[in-house]
Formats: sequence, structure tokens, C-alpha cells
Amino acid sequence: MTVIDRAVGDAERALEVPVVDSPPEAQPVGWRHRHLLDVDVLPWPDIELVMRTTDAMREVLGRPIAKVPALRGRNVTILFYEASTRTRVSFEVAAKNLSADVVNIAAATSSVTKGESLVDTVKTVEALGAQLLVIRHPVSGAPYLAAETFSGSVLNGGDGWHAHPTQALLDLYTLRRRFDGGSLAGRKIVILGDVLHSRVARSNIWTLTAAGADVWLCGPATLLRGFEAWAGRGAADGRRFHVTTLVDDALRDADVVMALRIQKERMCRPLPAARRGGPRPPGSRSAATAVC
Repeated sequence: MTVIDRAVGDAERALEVPVVDSPPEAQPVGWRHRHLLDVDVLPWPDIELVMRTTDAMREVLGRPIAKVPALRGRNVTILFYEASTRTRVSFEVAAKNLSADVVNIAAATSSVTKGESLVDTVKTVEALGAQLLVIRHPVSGAPYLAAETFSGSVLNGGDGWHAHPTQALLDLYTLRRRFDGGSLAGRKIVILGDVLHSRVARSNIWTLTAAGADVWLCGPATLLRGFEAWAGRGAADGRRFHVTTLVDDALRDADVVMALRIQKERMCRPLPAARRGGPRPPGSRSAATAVC
């Protein structure tokens, strides 16, 4: 099914509204995914369900007591192998708003420092009662290994360069609220900077193109490698997806610009700096960083 076919089909389908004040078993709208490891497996109706559920939760968060019983009696463990402030705290606040019991584990202060493996850690937290695991890990694919080991549900809070599904869903929701009618169809959205090392960019490509946006990736050629082939495959599926090293072309008539920092913590060897006006003078400082 192409993006165009999907848009026509969804327009004809009546949308059900989740009842966030009810526990999961009483929901009129079912969620058929056990895990959330990336957004590439979510068809558009499921993404739309997340958007409508978020609308309902906005109303809850405006109440004097911002809490609903959706996860009452459920144990949520947040297991982060990377430093984080916003994402970790956001997951904890969200779980508590849903009445879950929450345990936070930072790998730097856990038995991981003694050599405990990811599999052993996951088995341990499950033995201690965890039913839902939120994991962030520097290695791409780690949440998939956790999902194979864990009998409950796994939410990927970011893995290596690979994916950050919840951030992509939040970005999509935020952008929809900024435009009249809540539609991104035909909007030019530019992701600019270190795309190569960005897990957020990879997940955003899926959600934004699914929403009908015209997505442009822009940066130095060394930080865009591999995305040209991806863009070609996306175009065949009706998704609007472009790759360029020309900043002026990317920014022309843009509706949204997402600026990405250089992610040095994910790099491991020198990356020649982009140059203008010929070679650098001998002895000048190089802006070289590193890349894997």
C-alpha cells in the first residue's frame, strides 16, 4: 500500500477514541503490538491511534490530579545504559501518570559495572517483578535482544544509531499541532546536520513520510552516506524523501527545520571537515572530528 492509498483508506474509516481513564483490558481500541522497538512496523492506523491517545492524555495532564489507572498494579523498569535527563525522566513521569509502579536502573551504578550481561540483567529485573521494560542502550539492536529474553513488553528508549521510536512519535505529534488541520501532507521538513549518527532522524524519516511530509536530509556527504539508497526505495513506495549536501536547496521554502548536533560520542575515527574555497592553509586548525 502506498502513502496515497493509505491516506484515502484512512479518510473513510471512522476513528475510535481511546478511554485513557480505563485499564488496558477495558479499552475499546486494541493495541496489537507487544513491543515498541521502532516505528517502521507501525501501519498508519496505529500511528494515528497513538496521536489520538496523546490528545486524550493532554486533557488528563491538565487536571488538578494528573493521573489515570491505565497501568495500575503494573511494574515498569527503566533501564538506561546511557546518560539521559529528558528521556529517562519523561518515561518515569509518564509511567507514574498512568499509575504504574516504577523502578529506575542506571547501568553505571548497577552490576553491569562488574561485567553482568544484558541478558542476565533483563532476567534479573524480570525475576524481581518487572512487566514492562524501557531500555536505552549504546549498541544498535540491544532492545531486540532484550525483547527475545523478556516475557513482558519492551519499549526502546534509543539504541545506538538505530532508532528512537518514542521521540519520533512525539515529534510527529508536536508538528501536527503546529499546522492547521493537523496535517503534514506536502509540508517540507528538513533534517539538517549529523544524520548518519542520529537514531532520531532514522525514526523520524518513517513517521514523517508516513504522514505525507516532503522530507529533506541535508549535511556533509560523509554524514549522509547510505541515505541516498534509502531515499530511492522510499520514493518507490510513494514517500517523499530527498538527500542533498546543498544547504540552500534544503532550506528553500522549508516549513520545518530539525537541526542535529555533531554526535561525537558515537564517532571513532577522523572525519575530514567540509571545505569551501580550496585547501586549508598549512598549519591552520582543522575542524575534523571522527566518524565510524
